[in-house]
Amino acid sequence: MNKRWILALTAAIGVGLLAVPLFVHPTSRAGEATATTAAAAEPPSLDDAEAPKCASNKTDVLDMALKDANGATVRLADYKGKVVLLNFWATWCGPCKVEIPEFVDLYAQYKDRGFVIVGVLSQDTPTQEQLQTFIRENHMQYPVVYPNEKMETSFGELIGLPTSFLISRDGSVCAKQLGPVSKEAAERSIKALL
Repeated sequence: MNKRWILALTAAIGVGLLAVPLFVHPTSRAGEATATTAAAAEPPSLDDAEAPKCASNKTDVLDMALKDANGATVRLADYKGKVVLLNFWATWCGPCKVEIPEFVDLYAQYKDRGFVIVGVLSQDTPTQEQLQTFIRENHMQYPVVYPNEKMETSFGELIGLPTSFLISRDGSVCAKQLGPVSKEAAERSIKALL
């Protein structure tokens, strides 16, 4: 067989294998409840032209306790009654690093009005010291936590980073953004929920 045909066939198979996760959804095991998640009913993107209008789709996504960068327990339920931007990110993620300064500004501007950002370190394993250094160097005053199995189940499979979820005061997931969030879009959505 010609080398070019072998190379083309190999490339086609590779592309096909990479595309499979986009079309295949894992099914839950018998007797296991499907996740009551943000992924179950796909919310609109934060970049949509209009501010999110949250349907009453309250979930238990904030009913969990996670460890922060210092090893302390952070109870997300303590943020019920606030507008929460849950941001899944990684220290190695370039687009994540781009949006962090904008999140720092948004948090400083709206935290006294009932807004909180929770950074969820995802697909990353820095040491506690490395993470604390990253947080300090990037002036991240908002909580940064490590995910647990319940959180990963609640939000479904993340197909890329950063991924952000905007949660209203009543616990409804109002918007989801795959990729970096523009400051303008986030601010418009946050103001609409405050």
